[in-house]
Amino acid sequence: MRKFKDCELVIATHNQGKAREISALLSPYVPKFYTAGELDLPEPEETGASFVENAVLKARAAAQASGKVSLADDSGLAVNALGGDPGIYSARWGGEDKDFNVAMQKIHDALGDNEDRSAHFVCVLALAWPDGHAEVFEGFVHGNIVWPKRGAQGFGYDPIFQANGYDITFGEMQPSDKHAISHRANAFKLLVKNCLR
Repeated sequence: MRKFKDCELVIATHNQGKAREISALLSPYVPKFYTAGELDLPEPEETGASFVENAVLKARAAAQASGKVSLADDSGLAVNALGGDPGIYSARWGGEDKDFNVAMQKIHDALGDNEDRSAHFVCVLALAWPDGHAEVFEGFVHGNIVWPKRGAQGFGYDPIFQANGYDITFGEMQPSDKHAISHRANAFKLLVKNCLR
């Protein structure tokens, strides 16, 4: 595994919610970071067939465009009764505006009266260097879809996802509590252990 030894890192995202979560997790290990949005880097088209392919694609694009080591996250919600959808299309379920209220309603409508509400969040982190080398880490958190939506914390599908062992949604959870158990946090633990220490 290649270690991260630089002082600067690019977070390869234009999503402010995702950038905030990643910044909070990174701050103990990386002195300075930028987002792809701040550096005005182009957003590559996500043409991969998996979370891993999309994360690597985004990380490599940012690393090559910026000349700096870059970290990309591809994550989403997989609902078992929907065959794993929305999966890699999680953001796209919200239409062109990536409106997650639309996307959450779609999930609710698609589930109908199906009793199987089990789902999991997936996060793949790819750390890429300008020479094209990449390290990849996956994290998961399992739970259930709830309706109606609850809570205004977090972002994306958080208001309809309740992790196993909890009686509140990610949307109702304090960010620090979510960071302790989330799919992103689980992937980060692997990233830190292998590349950032």
